[in-house]
Amino acid sequence: MLIFHLSPLATSLFSLLVILALVLSFVMLASHWLKNHVYAFAAESWVIAAISAAIGYYGHYPELYVIALLTALFRGSLLPYLVLRLINRLGVQREFTPLLKPSSSMVLGAVLVIFSYEVSRQLGVTLHLSDNIAVLALTGMFSLKLIGFLMMILRSEAISHILGLLVIENGIFLGSQILVPGMPILMELVIIFDLLIIVMTFGMLVRLLQAHAGATSSRKLQKLVG
Repeated sequence: MLIFHLSPLATSLFSLLVILALVLSFVMLASHWLKNHVYAFAAESWVIAAISAAIGYYGHYPELYVIALLTALFRGSLLPYLVLRLINRLGVQREFTPLLKPSSSMVLGAVLVIFSYEVSRQLGVTLHLSDNIAVLALTGMFSLKLIGFLMMILRSEAISHILGLLVIENGIFLGSQILVPGMPILMELVIIFDLLIIVMTFGMLVRLLQAHAGATSSRKLQKLVG
């Protein structure tokens, strides 16, 4: 396994990239402006692409260079572009009815990161993964998944729900790249193209909601029930 054969420099590089991905997820929690969420997601995807390229270099997995390129193009460029187009067409620029303020959301996000670290540490002990980068990879994976769920719970706009789902998938992808770098390239390609289909489908549904219900906020749509 790659994580057992890393030099101190490589370990520091992976740690920096994983922490940077986590910081960018907090940027999404700290802002109610939807475009800020998209830019942070794009930057996070580029960071994950850099992780894939670094794993390909240190672990001698040449196929990961292709995955890194596709991740940068699809996750870091095409998906954010499609979401930004959707935001501009809908004319929805920010969240107006969040459950928590940005500061409270960040505190809750920090609690989830601490919880993720504790779970990862216990898993590391159980699975005999004494390497710090393994625990950090698990922490990053669980944290991004929980923060994505948190975005979907706390935010009401459909665009935020789409981005929350993408953050969850980024967390899964980040963890798999570090912990299971030998995953077949075909599976990685299927995941990337599935994301494109998901975003396009959500985009059509959101526009239908805007056209027929006049709103894209889940709280406003609840008023239409009954």
